[in-house]
Formats: sequence, structure tokens, C-alpha cells
Amino acid sequence: MSDAISTFEEISLGVPDEIPVPTGVSADVADAVRALYTDGTVGKKGAFSREWTTAMAEDIYIAFHEALSRKGGAMGRGPRRYYVEIHPEQLRGWTELVDNPWVREVSEAVLGPDYQIVELGFDIPFPGAKNQPWHRDFRMPEQTSVGRRLTSLAFNLTAVDTVEEMGPFEIVPGTQWDTSPDFEHGMFPDKKFYPRFADRAVRKYPTMGDIAARSALTIHRGTQNFSSQPRPVLVLGMDAPGAGNAAHHDMAVTRAFYEALPERVRAHLVCPVVDELTPITQSTTLRAS
Repeated sequence: MSDAISTFEEISLGVPDEIPVPTGVSADVADAVRALYTDGTVGKKGAFSREWTTAMAEDIYIAFHEALSRKGGAMGRGPRRYYVEIHPEQLRGWTELVDNPWVREVSEAVLGPDYQIVELGFDIPFPGAKNQPWHRDFRMPEQTSVGRRLTSLAFNLTAVDTVEEMGPFEIVPGTQWDTSPDFEHGMFPDKKFYPRFADRAVRKYPTMGDIAARSALTIHRGTQNFSSQPRPVLVLGMDAPGAGNAAHHDMAVTRAFYEALPERVRAHLVCPVVDELTPITQSTTLRAS
């Protein structure tokens, strides 16, 4: 083994000796927990109908054009690529999304019974979008680096049937445990580590109705979109109590919307309940999601 490869391997803390699979969960959920602690990502085929996903895509495009109409409504994530954070009421199927049994059970199994719903947004790489730098969504917290626990999850839902030309999402299994002083801001690995990621990277080709969960620490990137159409992806962010990511988002719900939610959904909302929604200005806080 070369010295270079040894250096790459040394940046990983390695999978914990004992993966914290809760007792009493289904085999499907137990497998998901193991996958998130080892690969850093797991998928569920056909979790939603194509009709539900079509409505989601329509709401994404409505929200995107509204965001473009005002300063700070959409944040650039590289050439021809944008991220927009939205309120739950801008997505007709939000309640069905967060109350989906797989979403609910995986969130509880990984993050605990008091998991928090902290983020809703979407990423759109348009035709001509380029490869992103390899990155994670935020720096590794001490609960992970020392305590060896995952404290956040990102759920992704594609709005299209993904094909190679669209610039698929690329993720590097196991890198949720990578850490080095040479990660700028704890998020952006130095280019000397790129061979490690290129050798291990896996491209994902989800279709409408599929959902994936990943540790937001797993190294990933969007790739170049050679097609003639955009590839929108919805992002739902979940936290364990104390993870603190809610402070980086401005999600809110109206009182009428909140009161109509099932109690099992309300119990996980930590955002403000307001009389009237204010359009979200994208945060300038350093985040890569």
C-alpha cells in the first residue's frame, strides 16, 4: 500500500464498534440504521406515488420562481445550480412526507424519539451545472467525532427520473467518519483527498417516488448536468435534540397550519408558529447543503 493511500485511510475514524440499533425496530429500519452508520446513506424505493411526486415538483418550481423574484430568495451553489429554503406550507405534501412511516421510524431510530424537523428546501442543477467540489453539509460535531453518534439526517426526494446525463448526485460511502485539519471550515476537503473520494464514489439514479436518507456528514457532490432539463431534489433536514442546526434555518408555520397537524407531527416541530409567513432570505451562514 502506498504512503498516499495510507494517508487517505488515516483521515477516517472508522465505523463504531457497536452500531446503536434500537431494540424493537423492524428489520427494515434496523437495516437502515446500519447502512447510515456504515455507508452513510440508504434508500427506500417507491415510498411515494408518482402523483404525489408530480405535485411536489410543481410546488418546487412555483417556489423557485417566487424566490428568484426577490433578493436573497435563491442561493447559488455553483454555476447553474441553486438552493432554496421554503416553509412547509409551500409544499402540499409536507405532512405526508414527514409523517411517512419510514421517514418517521428511521428518524426516531437514528436521532431518538425527540428528533426535530429543522429544514425544508430544494436543490436545482440546471442544464450546464458543473461538478461541485466534494463537501459535507456542515462541520463534524463533537457528538460524532468523540461520541460516535450521528446527530442529523438529510432526506432527499427526486422530482424526476434521474439519468446519467442529468448530473446524478454522487456520494462516497463511509466518509461520514472522515475528519482532518485539511478540511476547510471542517466541510471542504483539500484536493489531495480527492483520489480517495473518486475511487469510492457512487452515483445515485433515483426515480420519482423514491426517498433516500443520508448523514449530512457523508462526503458528496452534484455532478455536471449535460441534459436539457433540470434535476430538482427536495431536502428534508432532521436533527437530534441539541444538534443545533435549527438555528441555521428560518422555517416557520402559521398557527392554523400548526393546529391542523397530527400531534405526532407537531411534537417534532421546533420552528416558530406565526400569524403570517415571511418569505425566507437564504442564510449567509457557511453551509454547503
